[in-house]
Order: sequence, then structure tokens, then C-alpha cells
Amino acid sequence: MSNRCCIAIALIHSVLLAAGAMGAETPSAVLRDAPPVKFPAETDSNSPAHWDGGTFYLFNSIGKPRRSHGPDLFHLGNPIDCPYNNKANGGRWIECTWKAADGTLYGWYHHEPAGLCPGTTLTAPKIGAVRSKDNGATFEDLGIVMEARPGMLRCDAKNGFFAGGHGDFSIMLDAKQQWVYFFFGNYAGEVSEQGVAVARMRWADRDSPPGKVWKWHAGQWNEKGMGGRVTPIFPAKIDWARADADSLWGPSIHWNTHLQQYVILLNRTKDKPGWPQEGIYISFNPDVSNPSGWTAPKKLHDKGAWYPQVIGLDTARRETDKVAGRVARFFMKGQSRWEIVFLKAGE
Repeated sequence: MSNRCCIAIALIHSVLLAAGAMGAETPSAVLRDAPPVKFPAETDSNSPAHWDGGTFYLFNSIGKPRRSHGPDLFHLGNPIDCPYNNKANGGRWIECTWKAADGTLYGWYHHEPAGLCPGTTLTAPKIGAVRSKDNGATFEDLGIVMEARPGMLRCDAKNGFFAGGHGDFSIMLDAKQQWVYFFFGNYAGEVSEQGVAVARMRWADRDSPPGKVWKWHAGQWNEKGMGGRVTPIFPAKIDWARADADSLWGPSIHWNTHLQQYVILLNRTKDKPGWPQEGIYISFNPDVSNPSGWTAPKKLHDKGAWYPQVIGLDTARRETDKVAGRVARFFMKGQSRWEIVFLKAGE
């Protein structure tokens, strides 16, 4: 055997060992049965939660947001509507919240404008921001902060819902409280631009957010939230405009204290119009500021329903949809029959 062949085999062996080592360091998660629990209101999006003192607040949305509250996840009262200029052209879903140190609650919504493609039910979502001084009983609208590039509307789209746009998202504030990161679905542009993308905004700009969001593109935070391009962190495989679209979507992110990593849960649609659910996937990343750091998504649950997310169970630590420990509740479409157990490598 020639020296060149030996060197090549040694290189291949070292690459395989490195890949195995990387795989061994990757966390994982498993589901286990638990007594059923259901959100108080209908759910068609990520459902954010927060604490104020000893009170747990939860928002559920299906075209408009509703709020419930109680001493914990398992003892929530009847939901009430959350009024905030609901004369907007089309529905709005509050998908994310974050409570600031001064008590102000900030929220971000998925907005679906009506009438974009006459003769169809297609829309192209946008992302907007709100603010509340009363834990979300009422909201002040702060305006649209993200939308797709102009001229990208596909009124011939065959997926059954969207002709483009940005939406189906969640947010995470970094540990230093410098940046808010948006993880969102991009349904517009060439297929190479579609999938789950990421953008960020300085936390200091939260009271005047329009024009302050910047999208990740080609390795830099250099594209405007309003109309800029994106480079997806989880790219679509088949164009969203096709009937057989194949893409991950609907990311839900939390910080996991057991793993000391960020975790994203994702939907996947495949093969047919109407967004059939192929499965629920999971990905990990120790650094929310590194869009390239997410592990390859692995299937957590076959088929299932839209909008997977976790709700942490430790009331003493004030766990929510944004922070959870080793064991949390796993929800799909507002219902949970499972706990999710997060495992470090080797556990």
C-alpha cells in the first residue's frame, strides 16, 4: 500500500473519530407519558409565559391573543381577550414575551395581512412589537419590525397558507441582556433563502423597535429587518411555494439550565399541501449569538401537531417557555400528554 493511501486512510479515520466525538458531546431529549394538561385557550402559535411575583401568566393566540393566569401552569383561570388596537387588517398572534426589570412586559406578534392575493386565502406574515404596563391585560402597539423583501409575493403558492413573508417565531434575550434574537420562518424569495432564519435587535431599542432589527445574512448581521435578505440556519429543502414543500418551521427556543445550552424545537412539513406534520425536531447550541452553532436537527416525535414547545416546571426558579430544567412539559397545539427529559452527553 502506498504512503499516499495510508495517509488518506489515516485522515479519514481521524475525521470519523472527530465526528464521533462531536456526536458524543451532543445533548439529547426523550419524551415520557404524563397526566394530560391543556392550555386554557385555543392555540395556533408559540404560547409565551412570564411570572410576576407568585402569579404565572400565559398567552394563547389563534388570530387574536388571550391571557390566563394563576399560581402555576396547572392552575390557570379562564382566559380573557387582550385588547390592543385589534382593528388591524388581519389577525395577530402574540408568540413571544419578555418582562423587563422595571416591570414592563414586551411582546412580539405574528401578523397576517388580509387581501394580499385576491381570490385566495393566501397571506404573507409580518412581525410586530407591543408593550404592556399591566402584564398583558392591555397592549400598546409599537409597530412592524420585520418583513420580507418587496416583490417576493407568490400568489400562485400551493402550500395552502402563505405566499411569502416572515413569521411563526420565538425570541431569546442573551445572558448579558444586550441583544434580543428572533428565530423565525422565512417563506419568501428563492428556495435557498427559505427556512428558519435569525435576526437580532439591541435590547436597549425595545421601546422604539422599528428599523432597529438586523437579519443574519452571509455571515453578518448586515441586512435590515424591514425588507433585508436572510441566510437560513435551517434551510428549506423544497420551495414553500410548491405543493410538496419540505421545510422546518415554527421554532420555539428556550435556555436549558440542565444542559447549559439553548434548545430549539421545530415543526417539519413535507410532501403535501396544507402543511402536513412530518414530525417534531430538536437542535442545540451553547451560544445564542452564533447562528452557525446549531446542531443538525434530530427527530424528537413522529408526526404530531403544529407548535411544539416546552414549559418549565420549577416554580421556585420561575421557569416558563423561555427557561426550563432537566424535566419540563412538552406541548403540541396547546396540549401536553408528556414530559420532556433533557439529557447531557453520556446520561
